[in-house]
Amino acid sequence: MTDAARAEPASTAKIFGYFSPLTLLVYLVMPHGYLLDFATSYMLKDQLHASVTEVSTFRLLTAIPVYLSVLFGLTRDLWSPLGLRDRGYFLIFAPITAAVFAWMAYTKLTYTGLFIGMFLVMFFWRFVAAGQWALIALVGQEKLMSGRLSALWNIIASVPYIAGALASGWIAEHLPPHQTFIMMAVLSMLMFAFGFWKPKAVFDHAYDKPQAKGADLIGDIKRLLKHRAVYPAVLIMFMFQFAPGSNTPLQFYLTNKLHASDAIYTDYYAIFALAFIPMFFLYAWLCKRYTLRTLLWVGTIITVPQMIPLALVSTAQQALWLALPIGMMGGIAAGAYYDLAMRSCPPGLQGALMMMVDGMYMLSYRGGDILGAQIYASSPEHGFLYCALATTAVYALILPVILLIPKDLIATTDGEANPELERQTLVEIASSSPA
Repeated sequence: MTDAARAEPASTAKIFGYFSPLTLLVYLVMPHGYLLDFATSYMLKDQLHASVTEVSTFRLLTAIPVYLSVLFGLTRDLWSPLGLRDRGYFLIFAPITAAVFAWMAYTKLTYTGLFIGMFLVMFFWRFVAAGQWALIALVGQEKLMSGRLSALWNIIASVPYIAGALASGWIAEHLPPHQTFIMMAVLSMLMFAFGFWKPKAVFDHAYDKPQAKGADLIGDIKRLLKHRAVYPAVLIMFMFQFAPGSNTPLQFYLTNKLHASDAIYTDYYAIFALAFIPMFFLYAWLCKRYTLRTLLWVGTIITVPQMIPLALVSTAQQALWLALPIGMMGGIAAGAYYDLAMRSCPPGLQGALMMMVDGMYMLSYRGGDILGAQIYASSPEHGFLYCALATTAVYALILPVILLIPKDLIATTDGEANPELERQTLVEIASSSPA
């Protein structure tokens, strides 16, 4: 074995060793993640006696910064705080977020105060997320490992969602709000400490390579709009998350229609999220052996009927048993869609595209839930079946969108050089440089 061959797996391990704790910290503090989102919903419901409408409005409005994520991504692509690029965002905005949590911990809990605090946390943490997303996409492009990093990100990001689904009820019962916010402040400061770490395997000349080269604001916006790969990547992610049957309608279906306890809903989601993890490990193996084009088609076809079995159950226990295979059906597709997003980033615009994808994810999540609630309410007897059919139809429409993806972008396996794509990158950089 040559020195280069030995060095590659060692370097890959170091890259994984950096992005694993980074992703975990980002998603533990993520305000719209299950951990904090569920905790604040319990505060609203149990301590502030908010109505269902007030809770849903709270979630909708505090997530406005997430819907506008592309602006935070563009900021990341244009501004290098402290001259440290992505690490600068961790070092500046993590302690600011911690300060907001500390303020929330030591002020009286009110609806207005909680709303202001969560909105500010949502706003400031978007900068941290922009740095994390952009860096992982940049390294994925430069090291030709977008597929493996997609799998890693999905695996690690699943942990806070599973923990949140399982632990949020316990936190609500055993931790008063001020202790919850102190815990989040501590996690934010851990992110600040993490920002001082600069492993060579990740950062060595990362910002000097062609994939990192950008232009000015106007030039970057023009390049983003003209980059053909952007549109199918964003549209596919929007459609994948637009599942009218998977959130509020599912909660009502399990608790009202199937007469299950409230805990069944969170248990279902914990199992559902857990089921993705083995599929992400499988995707990390598959992506080095099959082209992204193949994985996109296979993953999408498997995912299309994902919700149908759930509409046919007669007990909540059956729904829990189905959570595992239903989750597994979506794993290959999820890995492929994030792999596609990383490959689709224009040079120097990793922040803009990845944050656009993240923002569309949340906008689709909320929009699909609202539509799903209306569909469910339209028929007391068959409402959830209609929701499942609507989800199936949307997933099926992803298949023709795959045809819109530039063929060169998805023609290779993970780790395989793509000379044509490299040529296109250099041409784009040259065309955006000042004369």
